[in-house]
Amino acid sequence: MKKSIILFAAFGFILASCSVTEKGDEEWQSIFNGENLDGWTIKITGFPMGENYNNTFRVENGILKVSYDNYESFNGEFGHIFFNEKLSKYKLRLKYRFTGDQVAEGPAWAYRNSGVMLHCQPPESMLEDQNFPVSIEAQFLGGDGETERTTLNLCTPGTNVIMNGELITQHCINSSSETYHGDAWVSAEVVVYADSLIHHIVEGDTVITYRKPQIDGNDLPEGFPLPDGTLLEAGYISLQAESHPVEFKDIEIMKIK
Repeated sequence: MKKSIILFAAFGFILASCSVTEKGDEEWQSIFNGENLDGWTIKITGFPMGENYNNTFRVENGILKVSYDNYESFNGEFGHIFFNEKLSKYKLRLKYRFTGDQVAEGPAWAYRNSGVMLHCQPPESMLEDQNFPVSIEAQFLGGDGETERTTLNLCTPGTNVIMNGELITQHCINSSSETYHGDAWVSAEVVVYADSLIHHIVEGDTVITYRKPQIDGNDLPEGFPLPDGTLLEAGYISLQAESHPVEFKDIEIMKIK
C-alpha cells in the first residue's frame, strides 16, 4: 500500500465487541465463524463505517472473501475489515490467497497486494475519505509467475519501527520470504508483544522482526492525538481490500499473558 496523508477524526474506541475470552488465553481461538461477518466492522474509503460498498467483503463456503465482481472499475475504494477487540500481546494466524484478476483501474502497486494491519486505530476514528488506518502492516504480496516478490513484508502507514537498533522511517521493508506464485493458500502468522517486539512468519519461517512500533510524527493526518515517537502497545487488527481479489480462512488468535 502507498503511504499518504490522510484526514483523521477523534481517536475513539470500538463500541461493539466480539471478545476473545480470558478462558482462551494461551489457546488458539477462531475469530471468524465462517458463516457471516459478525464480530467484524467494515470501513471503506468514501463511505461511512459499516457500509459494505458493492458487497466487497463477503463470506462464501466458509471463506472471508474480498471481491470486485460488482465493480465496473476501482476509484480508490480501499477497504479494511476490523476485528472488534483491542489487542496487545497475541499471536494471529491465518491463510490467504490471491485469486482472479485485479479490478480495472486498480493501482499497479496493488496487484496481488493485501495485508493484515496491526495496532490499528479503531474504525470509528477514521473519516470517510481516509484510505488507511494508522497502523503497522504485515503486507501480503503474491507473485506474478515470473519475478521474485517477497511476502509478509513490513509497511508503516503513520508509524515507524526500530530494526537493528535504528529507527526505520522507510515506508516498506521487504522480508526474507520466498515468492508465492499462483492461487495456492499461504500460511501467515504474526507474533505481537505489545510495544516491544513483532515477528512475521510465513509457512513456519520467521522472515522479519522489528521492535518498538511507534507514531511517525512526519506522516500523521491532521488532528491525530498521539505525538511523534509514542509507542503503540495495543490496537485493532484489520484485513485489507486494495483492488485485487483475495481470500482468508482459518483466522485465529492466541492471547499471550
